[in-house]
Parts: sequence; structure tokens; C-alpha cells
Amino acid sequence: MSRRWQPAVLDTDQTGGWAVAHYRQNFLADSNGVLFPRDWLKRQDLPISDEHGLGYFDGDPIYLLDLEQAAEVSGCAWQGLRQFMLQADYDTFRLLGFAAQVATWADQYRFCGSCGARMQRSATERAMYCPNCEQQHYPRLSPSMIVLVTRGDEILLARSPRYVPGMYSTLAGFVEPGESVEHCVAREVREEVGLEIQNLRYLGSQGWPFPHSLMLGYHAEYASGEIVMQPDEIEDARWFALDNLPPLPAARSIARYLIDLYVARRLGHTEPVLPG
Repeated sequence: MSRRWQPAVLDTDQTGGWAVAHYRQNFLADSNGVLFPRDWLKRQDLPISDEHGLGYFDGDPIYLLDLEQAAEVSGCAWQGLRQFMLQADYDTFRLLGFAAQVATWADQYRFCGSCGARMQRSATERAMYCPNCEQQHYPRLSPSMIVLVTRGDEILLARSPRYVPGMYSTLAGFVEPGESVEHCVAREVREEVGLEIQNLRYLGSQGWPFPHSLMLGYHAEYASGEIVMQPDEIEDARWFALDNLPPLPAARSIARYLIDLYVARRLGHTEPVLPG
């Protein structure tokens, strides 16, 4: 039976439970994983800047210890969140992704953006509350689209300068104020590669904790235009035949799902399932 992760607001004044130690999207781990007895971990003289009750994992309460720096603990090492995405079971990655987003949000909302007063944490919901002007701030989510543009037995893939060498992926971009996700898809494709699209189809979503995106995934068909790459954003973009694809994104990513799904449908293979 797979482990199940359930977010919940927990009282940090309670003792016991398990904890993860976090610093800038890195987590402390040993040979048993990332969960440590909470009371033991708090006795390790760690530079704890904040603590949050996250929820339940296999029914056990889980807490987050957010650190000021990546302190050393005997027998342990620090690992990045992306490494856990590739190697850990998906429930563990969901837990760590949630923890990283909570830590980022709490750090960025320590002070009220309206009056500058120190924010207080709500005891009943995941929110920061300003006692001076009564503003409330909830964990931030940035909606963004991700799209695979297709042309029969070819798919459009591109490279950002930020990618690992050799890897190509789908196009993506953030939704701007006042626009629909569908409008965002057409705009981003036009801006990044100069193409027009048609027959847009929504296929699913995925939380993306790098640091706080919600990815909305689409397939779209090529309509017209020649590839013109956006300077500083796209270093290469081209059409790839389905039987000659370059190195692709990680298998658990929605980008890879969009690619694998189109290939499976085109070639009559078993369709993949989007992790979620």
C-alpha cells in the first residue's frame, strides 16, 4: 500500500511527530530518508528560523524545520528538491514540494506588504495575518501554461539557456493579469517561437514547486508560421520526428507527460498517467 500525504494545519506547540529539515529547496536526508523524529532533530543544535505543521504522512504528523543555513548533522547529507523528484517515491516528493513552497511563502511574507507591520501566522488556516491593517496572505501560486505544439508526426521542442546540456522540452510561460490560460498559450507560443496554433486541448495540471507554480498542460496543433526564436529566452527550437527525439525532461514532469502522451496516441501505445 502506497504512502499517502495529506496537508493539514498542525499546532507547533505540540511535541512528537516527524520532521523534515529544509534550507533553500534542499532537504536533510540519511539512509532512511528525509523524515526524522521531530524531538530528536530539534536537539541537534540546528539554526532553526521557523517551524510549520505540514500535515500527515501515513497518518503521522509531519512538521517543517526551516533553517537559516545548511547545518551539518552526523550521518546526513543535503539533497536538492529536483533530486528527490527524480529518485524519491511520488508521495515523498509531493510532501517535500509542499514543504518547500510553505517555507518560501512564509519567508517572503514575514512583513505586511501594505503597512510594513510584522505578520502573524493564523492558528486555524494556512495564512499570514497582519494585526495592524488586517490583511491576510495565503500561500502563493503562480498559474502558468505548458504546451506541446504538434504537426502530424513531428513535435516542436525548444531549449532554454537554463536547461541541462542537450535537453529539449515543451514551451511554457506565466499567465498575465487579465488573460485566460488559452490566450496565454497562444501568446507565449507566438512570442517564443513565432508560430500560430489551433485546436488547443487541455490535458491536466501539476503543482510545480520551483518555487510555486501551477502548471496547466495543453496540446496544440501548428497552424502557420516559421520558427523565429525569442532572444535571451530560447537558444534553439526545432521540429523533431517522433522516432528521433532528443533528451527529454524528467519522467515525472508534466512536460514529459505531454510528450509521452502524444507519442503514445500517435503510435497506438499505452497512454501514460500524469503523476498527481
